[in-house]
Amino acid sequence: MYLTAGLHRSMQRHPDKIATVTGTRRQTYRQLVDRVARTASALRALGLQPGERLSVLALNSDRMIELLLAGAWAGLVINPINTRWTAAEVAYALGDCGASALAIDDSLMATAQAITQPLPALRQRLYIGETQAPAGYLPLEAQLAAALPMEDVRSAPDTLAAIVYTGGTTGFPKGVMLSHGNLWASLVGRMAEVPNPPHYVTLLTSPMFHVAGLGRMLGQTVVGGTCVTVPAFQPQPVVEIMASEGVNDLVIVPSMLQMLLDTPGFDPQGLPKLERILWGAAPITLPLLRRALQAFPEVDFIHVYGMTETSAAVSALPILRDAAFLDSERIRSAGQAGVSAEIRIADEQGRELPPGTPGEILVRGPAVMQGYWGREEDTRKALAGGWLHTGDGGVMDAHGYLYVIDRIKDMVITGGENVYPAEVESTLTSHPAVSMCAVIGVPHEKWGEAVHAVVVLKPSAQASAEELSAHCHERISGYKCPKSYEFRDKLPLTAAGKVQKTELRKSVAQGSAA
Repeated sequence: MYLTAGLHRSMQRHPDKIATVTGTRRQTYRQLVDRVARTASALRALGLQPGERLSVLALNSDRMIELLLAGAWAGLVINPINTRWTAAEVAYALGDCGASALAIDDSLMATAQAITQPLPALRQRLYIGETQAPAGYLPLEAQLAAALPMEDVRSAPDTLAAIVYTGGTTGFPKGVMLSHGNLWASLVGRMAEVPNPPHYVTLLTSPMFHVAGLGRMLGQTVVGGTCVTVPAFQPQPVVEIMASEGVNDLVIVPSMLQMLLDTPGFDPQGLPKLERILWGAAPITLPLLRRALQAFPEVDFIHVYGMTETSAAVSALPILRDAAFLDSERIRSAGQAGVSAEIRIADEQGRELPPGTPGEILVRGPAVMQGYWGREEDTRKALAGGWLHTGDGGVMDAHGYLYVIDRIKDMVITGGENVYPAEVESTLTSHPAVSMCAVIGVPHEKWGEAVHAVVVLKPSAQASAEELSAHCHERISGYKCPKSYEFRDKLPLTAAGKVQKTELRKSVAQGSAA
């Protein structure tokens, strides 16, 4: 199947049902399909052909939903870009995937206009904001008004649908190639494990540049559900919107749940329509989970595990409310494999390990990516032996329950965002005073983990934490920048000269305890 198949289904079944809500603006599935078909036509009239990349730098809104669906309708490859990236990071992604068009909303226009790198492949700059289009940007709404609806190309399952960038251990983001079939398999597999009733009104708190947000939006189009968008997660406005729109379904990361519960005056009784909270992307502490279960006694909680390379979730754990489950080790599990995924724990040679033995989590199935854009060697390594090597360490019990116990690639997950230490280390060592450094994640009460840097300065050189912080903030996104610094004379190294991050974590933890 293909990404826009859900639109056709919902158009047949629920043409007059509300599809999207953004502020005071609402549209039915009949109106959404019309706008998607005309937007696709407008894109093609601008010379964009099937297979070309359409990059979108925008906050969640109905206009972003329309554009992503229209790109798929026209046969383009959609590339939703991380809105927290700097201009340099955005330019890297645009150049790497050879984007032919870039669509910008008002909130990200300053980032787009700060791009100074040459982008020879970029032919069209489109404006999807609410005011006057800046010089050099074509207002897409004006093109839409004059366009006639075009027929959906209905792409084949193995056709590339999206390039979604994720961090890379080399210090540069990698473009994960997801086909129409990949994303459709993920949708079907997820709905088989986690029911998605058509009456659900979903609040899209996860940005659609993440597969979680993109997948949740696509899932609603399949069943004819409603998507309510907010430009960013802010606890008080989110609570108000959930109450006024009767939101039933919420997909969040644990730090968002923490902020909701910590909002002054927050009363769970003010959200009587809420039926389900689904979380993933970062570990949740048991105290927070227990607090949330107590605050929402009638709400279903589900933990999911997955990644960009698997088109989102591959396992799910519904949280049972009986005492035996709540006191068991299983509450820490990421659940069992879904119907569209096969999961195993393997050793360094890819051989399956017996239950209870820790190793690397491998995944196989129709939702696994086609590969990394323009990175054949990385793709070969990641998909060696026909399995996706996730880089995550885990263990599986005798009943197939998966426990994620470590991140082999040293990735730091802070507030649901992936931070790859190599990129931060590269930025830090570009400072003239820094000789060596190592970046690790340390526990953080609000964000789950925070980025911590251990720095070795060059002989006779001086640099303060404030100076290094300013250096990083000029070059990479704020969420990637270290929140704390530690200066040492040397780093613990292996015989091969590699930094022993395990030892660093132990010593930092001991220092924190002291």
